[in-house]
Amino acid sequence: MSARARIVGWVLLVVALALGVASSATWSLLVTRLNDQVSAELANEAEKFRAFAGSRNEAAVDVRRLLTDYLAVTSPDRNETYFSIVDGRADRRSSVPGPALLDGDPRLVAEAAAARTTRMGWAHSEAGRVRYLAVPVRVTGDPRRGALVVGLFYDAERREVAEVTRVLGGTSLAAVGIAGIVAWLVSGRVLAPVRLVRTTAEQISGSSDLSRRLTVPGHDDVSALAGTFNRMLDRLERAFAVQREFLDDAGHELRTPLTVVRGHLELMGDDDREETLALVMDELGRMNRIVEDLLLLARSEQPGFLKPGTVPVAELTVDVLAKVRTLGAREWRLDEVADAHVTADGQRLTQALLQLVANAVRHTRDGGRIGVGTALRDGGLALWVRDDGPGVPPELRERIFERFAHGERGGTGLGLAIVGSIAHAHGGRVAVADAPGGGALFTITIPAVLEEAADEPDSHR
Repeated sequence: MSARARIVGWVLLVVALALGVASSATWSLLVTRLNDQVSAELANEAEKFRAFAGSRNEAAVDVRRLLTDYLAVTSPDRNETYFSIVDGRADRRSSVPGPALLDGDPRLVAEAAAARTTRMGWAHSEAGRVRYLAVPVRVTGDPRRGALVVGLFYDAERREVAEVTRVLGGTSLAAVGIAGIVAWLVSGRVLAPVRLVRTTAEQISGSSDLSRRLTVPGHDDVSALAGTFNRMLDRLERAFAVQREFLDDAGHELRTPLTVVRGHLELMGDDDREETLALVMDELGRMNRIVEDLLLLARSEQPGFLKPGTVPVAELTVDVLAKVRTLGAREWRLDEVADAHVTADGQRLTQALLQLVANAVRHTRDGGRIGVGTALRDGGLALWVRDDGPGVPPELRERIFERFAHGERGGTGLGLAIVGSIAHAHGGRVAVADAPGGGALFTITIPAVLEEAADEPDSHR
């Protein structure tokens, strides 16, 4: 069963239960009110008769005359009837006949004639059950006993209640039908984005086209689902793109050293064995570095690439400078140190600075000047490496951070791309400009979340 059918089914069930409970409660309430009204009407008729009898001169009338006169001047209401009893026998009935005759029922006549006080009871007639009231009558000077019987046809009154209930039931059924139609239409509109998600997922599975996106207006849960689905597609598309880039880059970059190794091995003779082996080992080492850099770039696009912790920036800066002194005979300088603790991945920042320093060493001569520094600027943390080399032409300053941009003389073309990936993973960026006095100035800028100094900060080595 589809979700739409289940929604409609539950809506119909809830509406039907609610209307059923309402109809039952209405029926019970109407029947209770009917019983109260019947009892009140009969009591009111008894009071009217007593008022009539009290207004008459009892010395001038007898029992039969009193009852006959009352029946002559009083007309019963709808579904009511009157008759009188004198000396145990039915005598007169009201001028307006009721739904059925009651004075022909011997049991009712006997019970009413035997009443010594006002009595209320039940009787049966051709028109159904009857609620009756018997009022005993005695007149001074007349030894005869009489009674006024007021009958109210209860089933006839109750049929009206049943008719109201039937109308309510029919209305309830119509309401259930309307609710079903509305639920079907509304659920269709509500579930349309869900069907769109399913259809899009099926199309993507069939064609591997990850560029499709959902457009669901509004701010409800379904719109949020569509947004989540779009973000998932963004991640999948980026993951597939990274995979394709990795395969393309690996195939492109490894093809040349493999060709070189294969050619030298095919031409290798006994005389040049050592030279060939040295060249092969050098090419294999370069391929290993390329693979490691490519894997690092691929991991930089995945969750978990960074392991943030508390990083003491001053200690990180000094340690980086201590490590790079062995890379070449350069004039090493510590430009500035940021005395702060920030939330970042210390190991990745160290790796990025080491890549920039290695790049600076390749582009400077012995005795050249290379500076390393860190500082808090405009709410962010800046980490830089500067040198006095030839610098970077303006037209290359964006391209050198792309993969295999071979402006990095002697490198794999991946070092600055790795630096850019680390900066991007921190929510920052890397840029290159002219250094004061000439050369290149590479600066990594990341948002700085300052923390209180910790006793044992995360290692950045």
